[in-house]
Amino acid sequence: MNMQQMLAQAQKMQRELQKAMNELKEKEFVINKNGMVVVTVTGNKEVKSIDIDNDAMDVDNKDMVQESIVLALNEAFAKIDAEAEAINERITGRAGGLF
Repeated sequence: MNMQQMLAQAQKMQRELQKAMNELKEKEFVINKNGMVVVTVTGNKEVKSIDIDNDAMDVDNKDMVQESIVLALNEAFAKIDAEAEAINERITGRAGGLF
């Protein structure tokens, strides 16, 4: 493969990677924790919503609700990272992207 072909292949991979990452940014990840909390996060790690069940709004449940929110957000972020890594590996054939 000559240098021009390698460059064209790299540019194609870069376009495919950019397209897939843009699609990931638009995707929504919905995580339900303990039936108390549902968080929705977009693929660019923007929290779209946090829904707390009315029954969980009791003062005695405050710590559990807070912990459920943290766990749900961390799970959503981990799923986003895993999906981004899978996209990189699928398109480039290696973890971590093109370089």
